Amino acid sequence: MAFLELTDLEKTFGANRVVKAFSLAIEKGEFVSLLGPSGCGKTTVLRMVAGFEAPTSGTIRIDGHDVGDQRANQRNIGMMFQAYALFPNMTVADNVAFGLRVKGVSRSERDARVAEMLQLIGLPDLGARFPFQLSGGQQQRVALARALAPRPRVLLLDEPLSALDAKVRVSLRNEIREIQRELGITTIFVTHDQEEAMSISDRIVVMNGGIAEQAGAPFEIYNKPSTRFVAGFVGTLNMLEARVVAPEAGRVTVAGQALDLAQAIPAAEGASVTLALRPEAISLGRAEGREVVLPATIDEVHFLGSVIRIRARVEGSVVALDTFNRPDQPPPPVGSAAEISFAAVDAILLPA
Repeated sequence: MAFLELTDLEKTFGANRVVKAFSLAIEKGEFVSLLGPSGCGKTTVLRMVAGFEAPTSGTIRIDGHDVGDQRANQRNIGMMFQAYALFPNMTVADNVAFGLRVKGVSRSERDARVAEMLQLIGLPDLGARFPFQLSGGQQQRVALARALAPRPRVLLLDEPLSALDAKVRVSLRNEIREIQRELGITTIFVTHDQEEAMSISDRIVVMNGGIAEQAGAPFEIYNKPSTRFVAGFVGTLNMLEARVVAPEAGRVTVAGQALDLAQAIPAAEGASVTLALRPEAISLGRAEGREVVLPATIDEVHFLGSVIRIRARVEGSVVALDTFNRPDQPPPPVGSAAEISFAAVDAILLPA
């Protein structure tokens, strides 16, 4: 039995179904990200787990117990918000101790726990400061310490890094993951940032329109998307139109070039299907192991230092690919004829 089980969760606001038949089982100590565009229902799921919203239907179980009738303060869940939500009139130490004080923990135990938490987040000497005296990254560390101080069973993170600049975000997300692993706490992380979710999650749940489109490890979500939405939302994707030649054999043609996919095609002979390719699966020019070679025209060239980003046109479709910068080999000029190549095994057949 999973440690945290969400079964057929539904949430309706008036006539609007925000979350639809959402089910998810999370193991103890697992780090799971809910990833999706704004309005897809991911924060609503988080708020139902926290107890801030009551499900219209469905059940939430923690460690085998149904918590549907429990209020937020009875569930022993830590919450870290997008806005830091620190008390401006309290010191850092008092902010971290707030949940412990509400629980009636003794002063000596509170002080010891606060010291432990400040050490954990790397701010052992800042307990006497007020939030306005801290940087944004430091404030988020304090918010994390406050959420962890009461030793919650589950930690919920609602886009906690979105207000920080890019460099601090990368540093802090890695720190959050290290602390989560050290404590072994079951965690749900809500984000719309694909790189964030891919880099720190054990599993990702991609949400769209209130439903879970796909759940899996980052490698699986990226390389084996099960729906057209997941394929397009996670990472950069190139689309190529193909014509079915032999459905059972998985044979199609793209720009007059035949290729065999590693699967049967659920479409009739002569039907049009869409193949997807990640940029890293495409080479400029002919490359070893990439047997499909297509003529192309260079549309755009962007020099990014170590990488050159190229957009090429193939029979009306535009594909993006990256090549490493080589001082002895200048990038192709815009408008020039070229070839692209890829391995047939890397082509993803998108569902209709």
